[in-house]
Amino acid sequence: MKKYELIVFDWDGTLMDSEARIVACMQHAADDTGRVRPPGHAVREIIGLSLETAVRRLFDCDEQGVGQVVEAYREHWLSDEIPHSVLFPHAAQVVEQLGQEGYLLAIATGKSRRGLDKVLEQCGLGPHFHVTRCADETFSKPHPQMLQEILTDLNATPSQAVVIGDTEYDMQMARNARVDALGVSHGVHAAGRLLDNGALAVLDELAQLPGWLRQD
Repeated sequence: MKKYELIVFDWDGTLMDSEARIVACMQHAADDTGRVRPPGHAVREIIGLSLETAVRRLFDCDEQGVGQVVEAYREHWLSDEIPHSVLFPHAAQVVEQLGQEGYLLAIATGKSRRGLDKVLEQCGLGPHFHVTRCADETFSKPHPQMLQEILTDLNATPSQAVVIGDTEYDMQMARNARVDALGVSHGVHAAGRLLDNGALAVLDELAQLPGWLRQD
């Protein structure tokens, strides 16, 4: 008998290696709007949050300024000028395998709906996910709303689900929804940070996930 029925993945930093592209888009957005370009380490800290929340943390600006940076970022993200992100090794195979094994699969991401739909179409994994939630549809992580909505949509209880993520915001969202969480170490936050924020364990690569789920 499976301990979990529902696997909820974060996207950027967990299934897709988007770090370099996010940093580049945010730095270009700062240039376009006449703001000081944030260093890469500062941008990496906000990966996982909604775009608006991330911009507020990075820049000292009013709501009009937030809107300007957000729009500039989206223009760069949706263009082809910056090299596209790629899936992490084994990501596609793991998603396909878990689907074949009968798990319900979902995504809870800080991306916008438009951005997520675009990358799911490009990588071809969209049909494997039963439900997806984006930060422009709910509160930003670590608020539990997007995860709670996924549970409701799939008629699942918190004890039946586990969140897979690479940031403390993923772990905190899961904790706030009383859902277990598992970290991956190839994203933006270190393993110790994930464990400190509630991760049951931290995997070094996604290929380890099916085996971890089969443990008693």
